[in-house]
Formats: sequence, structure tokens, C-alpha cells
Amino acid sequence: MADNKQVLQDKEDLNRFGYAQELLRDMGGFSNFAISFSIISILTGAVSLYGHGLLYGGPGMMGFGWPIVALFCLLVAASLAELASAIPTAGALYHWAAILNNKRWGWYTAWINLIGQIGIVAGIDYSVALFADPLIANVFGYTSTDTTILIVFGIVLLLHGILNHVGIRVVARLNDFSAWYHIIVVFILVISLAFFTKGGLKPVDYLFQVGQTFSEKPYFLAFLIGLLQSQWTFTGYDASAHAIEETVMPRVRAPWGIFSSVAFSFVFGFIMLSFVTLSIKDAQGAVASDNAFIYVIDHALGGTFGYVVLWLVTLAMWFCGLASITSFSRMMYAFSRDKGMPFSNQWSEVSRKYRTPAKAIWLAVILSFVLALVDYVIKKVNPDTTYTTIAFLTAVSVVGLYVAYGIPIFLKLRAEAKGIFQPKHLGPWNLGSWSKAINVLSLIWIVFICIVMVIPPNQNAAYALIGMFILLVIMDFGYYKKRFEGPQAALNLSAEEIKQKEAEYK
Repeated sequence: MADNKQVLQDKEDLNRFGYAQELLRDMGGFSNFAISFSIISILTGAVSLYGHGLLYGGPGMMGFGWPIVALFCLLVAASLAELASAIPTAGALYHWAAILNNKRWGWYTAWINLIGQIGIVAGIDYSVALFADPLIANVFGYTSTDTTILIVFGIVLLLHGILNHVGIRVVARLNDFSAWYHIIVVFILVISLAFFTKGGLKPVDYLFQVGQTFSEKPYFLAFLIGLLQSQWTFTGYDASAHAIEETVMPRVRAPWGIFSSVAFSFVFGFIMLSFVTLSIKDAQGAVASDNAFIYVIDHALGGTFGYVVLWLVTLAMWFCGLASITSFSRMMYAFSRDKGMPFSNQWSEVSRKYRTPAKAIWLAVILSFVLALVDYVIKKVNPDTTYTTIAFLTAVSVVGLYVAYGIPIFLKLRAEAKGIFQPKHLGPWNLGSWSKAINVLSLIWIVFICIVMVIPPNQNAAYALIGMFILLVIMDFGYYKKRFEGPQAALNLSAEEIKQKEAEYK
């Protein structure tokens, strides 16, 4: 149990921003880290898009692509962690943008973040279905199809909705377990491949082999497209900020949760991808298969042992989806609390019995299913399409989330240039004299990666995002101007008041 005195202090800190402590504040530092680590889930993004990375970048995608993306994502994570320490509310990105500039910037940030959240939940749980359905089909003797995958996807979403509805304590414990589970499964996978790969591993230099692509595109362009594998893996770490009102000592623990979840994923992910890639027997066959990762593991380990390893990986994906629903629903709850969505009074309602935003949880489930269902219908109407559902969903989530990450970072830099936001206004977790340089590099990477993620063959993700943004502009004139007041209590805090509040907290 959390220390009562500290919880009371955190409650008072939140009250100064104008919000009541409605959610159960029971998360420790590890639990806060675990939710982001579970959503990043190297056993989801790196695995479900392994074939995508191998197809476009060959083995060099794992040796060079992963570290490049991870290093820049560490800079973005550090920039977000700094803001989380200064403004510790569940609105996170949205509140940061509103306080650093105005409520309109906050409103757009929230909606763009919501678009990304829909994509990431749909992408993660669809990944679960992509792995689970063939494994289940093997047991019951049916053929895995797009339709059966969609059905399994719906069942997975339903289970995640029920568990999140039941309560934060259950989910927090599962997330704690998930973090350790991911590490243990990676260890099992690495040891298995290191000692039991049929015919042994390839030489280490294979991992850093560049110039080989299995697509028709020039290697440099293909390599950029293949970065989606790594970039999608490093998403969702803002979850630590969305759960900040449920975290004890949030100004320190949530920032460390954001940053350390990316750092640990970088290290463990690189080790895992290295051994998987070095165990490849037939790269051409892998990229031509329905699921490259399953193909590689099956040929490397084979038999019952390989089958068990694949089930362990699938369960890790399931934990990842569970945490993503938690993050999505908290963000939606915080935004609705400030009347940012139609029918906000419904989505901001907290279950008296479970102390969770129950209706926001189920809306998150429904929206995620609808996004995948729309893609399913499009592919049925146009069966000759070449893009994959998982690439579509993940590209939508990457662009939506990273644009939302970039807005408050940009606004912080602008506020600093105007002298509105100064070093003294930062929280206890900050980057000191490195802050500006890291923020600028973060923005450059965000702009670059958002362009790369929607070039062909992922242009359908660009069309979907454009359509969502047009709808957002329409909502701006139809809803925002008439109803949205923004986080008024937080907006009324001047920079000096924020500094005074932090001093009182210390």
C-alpha cells in the first residue's frame, strides 16, 4: 500500500491544478514504468513487424535500424519526461500544450493523440490476433483467414475491456507481472536460439549486412520504409504520464517511467532481434511467408518447443494490449473531464465501485475495433491491395502519437524563447542545460519519421490520417468554439504560480 502521507501530498498537488483525486492513487514507481514498458513491448512491435523490417531493410534493419530509432526515441522520451515532471496531470500532452500556449493548441493535441491511441490499441491487439489465430487454428484444425483473425481480435479487445473495467489494482499487478514476463520471455527466446538453433547461428557480421532488400525499391528508400518496425515499437510510452494521477510521487516516478521504459526496451530489444536474425535459415522464405517471425522460429527451433515459444510471445502481446487500453482510457477520461469530447459527461464518469473510467474504457475498445473493421471492409472491396492491415494500423498510430508528442515540445521551446517558460519552472526531473538541444533534436526526428511512415506502400495511412484531420477541423468549428473551455484551473496558473506550487510540493 502507498504511504498515506505521500498520497495526501500528491492529492493536494493535483488539487492545485483544479482537479479532484477521483482515480485510485496506488501505483508505485515500478508499476508506472511497467505500463509504458508493457505498451512498448519489444515482443509486440519488433515481432509483429519483423517481416516488414526484413522485407525492406534485410538483416541490417535489425543491426542498424533498431539502434538508430531507439537513440532518437530516447531523446523524445527525455523531452516528454521533463514536461511530465513540471505538469503532473492525466491530461499529459494535452495539458502541457494548453498551459504552454492556449486551449486550442491543447484541444488539437488531445484529438491527434486520440487518433494515435486508437491506432496503437488496434495495432497491438490485431498483432495478438495475427499470432494467436494461426496457433489456435493449428489446435482446432481450421484455416486462419482475415475473418477469423478479426473475430479473435474482437475477443481480445473484449477481454482487455473487462479487465480494465474491473479495477486499476488488478491491471497494475498484471502490468507489473507483464514487465517481468517480457524480460523472462526474451531471456528464454535468446537462450533457446543461442543453444538450440538447428545448424547453429550465422556469423555476427550478418546482422550488420546492408544493401540487401527483398522489395523492388532502392535500398536507401526501402530501409527508411522498414524503420516502421522499430518506430512503432517505441510508441505509447506517454502512458506513464496518462497514469500520473494514479502514481505516488508522480513528479519523479512518472518521468523515470517514460525514459527508462524506452531505455530498457532499447537494450532488451536489440539483444532479442540480434539472436532472431542470426538464426534465420531462409530470409527469402521468411519474407514470403504469412508471418516472418513464426517462420524463422519454426525453422530455427521447430517442433513442440518452437510452438511453446510462440505462445509465450503471443501472451506478451496480450499484456501489451491490456496496458494500452489503460493508457487510452485515462487520456480520454482526462480530456472529457475538461469537456473536450461530445458527450463528455459520459466518458469522464468514474465507476463508483471500481474507481475506473468505465465508459471511456469501452469507448476505447469500440473505436479500436471500428478502425480495424473499416480496413477489413476496404480489403474485401479491393482484394488486390498490397499493403497489410498491421502496417496500416501501426503507421496511423506512429504519426498520430508522434505529432501529439511533438506539439508540446515545440510549444515549450517557443515559450522558452519568449521568456515565458524558464528553467526555474521545470520539475525535479529535468535535462538542465541539455534541455534545448535535446528538444530540438526530438522535433527534427518527429518531423522526419512522420513523413517516412506514410510514403508508399503506407500511403493509405496518410489518407486515413488526412480524413481524420479534416473531420477534426470540422469539429473545431462545430464543437470546439461553442463548448470547449479547456483545463481552466490549470490555464489560470501563471508560470510563477507553477513554480511556487512545485516549491510547496518539495
